[in-house]
Parts: sequence; structure tokens; C-alpha cells
Amino acid sequence: MVAFGYTLMCEQRGPRELVSDAVAAEQAGFDFEVISDHYFPWLDAQGHAPNAWAVLGAVAGATQRVPLMTYVTCPIMRYHPAVVAQQAATVALLAGDGRFVLGLGAGENLNEHVVGRGWPPANVRHEMLTEAVEIISKLFGGGYVSTNGQHYRVDSAKLWDLPESRVPLAVAVSGKQSIETFAPLVDAMVATEPESSLVTAFDDAAGAVLPKIGQQPISWGPDRDAAVQTAHEQFRWFAGGWKVNAELPGTAGFAAATQFVRPDDVAEAITCGPDVAAHVEAVRPFVDAGFTHVALVQIGGQTQAEFVSFAARELLPALREEYGKVDDVAVRPR
Repeated sequence: MVAFGYTLMCEQRGPRELVSDAVAAEQAGFDFEVISDHYFPWLDAQGHAPNAWAVLGAVAGATQRVPLMTYVTCPIMRYHPAVVAQQAATVALLAGDGRFVLGLGAGENLNEHVVGRGWPPANVRHEMLTEAVEIISKLFGGGYVSTNGQHYRVDSAKLWDLPESRVPLAVAVSGKQSIETFAPLVDAMVATEPESSLVTAFDDAAGAVLPKIGQQPISWGPDRDAAVQTAHEQFRWFAGGWKVNAELPGTAGFAAATQFVRPDDVAEAITCGPDVAAHVEAVRPFVDAGFTHVALVQIGGQTQAEFVSFAARELLPALREEYGKVDDVAVRPR
């Protein structure tokens, strides 16, 4: 059985619209919601990038039951980890009832370059993320924290407003090194690829069976050709893969890198159009790999209301008939 979530994609919606979408997705019956945390859209055609944490505060107040999660926040450059810890604790209190999960990752040049510190190589970014996770975990534990690490200093920091239960941590992993580093430290796994080897290795390294959270883009619409065109216009950056996506510094770079990607190429990777069965089948690789949570991304800012209505009416019932319904979708601290 798998929980199915809704993605609040900050790159394609303004802040007010994202809050409205969050409320509608909760009412439609989605099991959880995730939000991207970007300073830039991937492509100019997407057209948005509001502050995810301000939006989360509003979403926490506007929704009632649905679990919320950052997918994912990078705590290594644009934000200091001590600030991320404070933001997460505050959102967790606003949401209440253990509804918030802090999803973390090593980030992309696209968003982190804005603070003018350059873009470190991947091994350094993973060192920074490890140190950041340790700082955040210590602050979630309460009390004063002072550290003098290789990448960060923290001077007598303390979170004065903490939820009763520690905020759960999820970290994005991609291979053996990141799994061995983070599995013992966190409460859930995030991954972009539906690989069963990641799931098995993560549980082995964690010493427990923990939630695994993936994400699947789709381009639903009543006209398949129009849905393919929307996916090509706004989501062809997806074709580069994360090793490329993490390195490009701006929307012009993504436009240039994907200039020869054809609409048919995008349609081969992303299900497009009104076919419910095709969208249900699109998530099967994650289910077969052992993921417990899959967040759907509906491509196209102007189609969110119609998509949520379609999901409530057809897609979510079909997904649950095929893969089962989950009664408890919470990610809890270990």
C-alpha cells in the first residue's frame, strides 16, 4: 500500500494560488502534500518562485489534517542550518498534530548561487549537508547548541519554540555514500529514482524499515496534444537528470541544455493526457521498488484546479484500487 501526495510546485504558481491549491488538494483526499523550495523556476515559462516557508506558514493555517513536507530544502548555502531548524520548528507548531516533515537535500546551483558563494563540488556539498543535518538534529533536541565545524559555526543557538514531538527528518539520497551517511541519522528517505536497491540499502543502513518518499510528474488534461505541449514547455528540464540539474546556474542554462528535447521525448518519460490508467501505471516503478509515499506533480500552473477535481473524482480512487489505501501516512521521529 502506498500513500499518494500532491506537490505544491512553487516554480509554477504564485503564493496565494499555492495556498488555495493546498486546501483543494486536502479536500480532494490526497494523503499528504509536499512543497518545492526554490529561488528560481527551472525554465522561464514556469514563471514563479515564491518563498516556500512563507507559503508553508499560510498552508499550515489553511489546512486541517494533511501532512506537509518540504521536498526538499537545501540547508547548506542559501539558508544556514540553524535558520532552517527554526523555520521547521515554527511550521510544525503552526501545523500541529505532528503534520510537518522536514525534507532536506544537497540542492542545486540554480537556487544556491544567488548568495554569491559559488557552487562547491558534489563531495563538498555532501560534507556540508552532513554537518547541517547534525546541527538541525541537535537544535531539535532542545537546549543550547554551539559548534565549530568545517563548514558551519553555531554560537549558542537555541530554539525557544519547539513542538512536543521532534520534527521528523527526511533526506534525499542517490547512492551508497549518501545512504550510509544519512540513513542512521534521519527518519525517512527521499529519492528521485524508483530503484529497489536504494530502498534495500537504506533500510539496511538505518537498521529499520523507514518511509521512502518519491515524486512522479504527470501532465493530465482532456486534450493529450495540449498536455504534451505543456509538459514540453514547462518540464523538459526533467530530461537532464539530477547530476546535470544540480550543476546548471540559471534558467538560460536549462533552456540551452534542453533545446533539442522534442515533445515526443517528454511524452515518453511523462504520461500526458486524460488516460487514468496511464497515470496509475506511471507510479508503478516506485511501488514496485518499495516506496511508501509518492507525491504527484501536475505540470502546468493553470491546470491545478481542474487536476485536483479530476484526482478526487477519478485518479485517487483508481490509484487506491490498484495499490491499496493507507490508513496511517505519518512520518514519525524514530
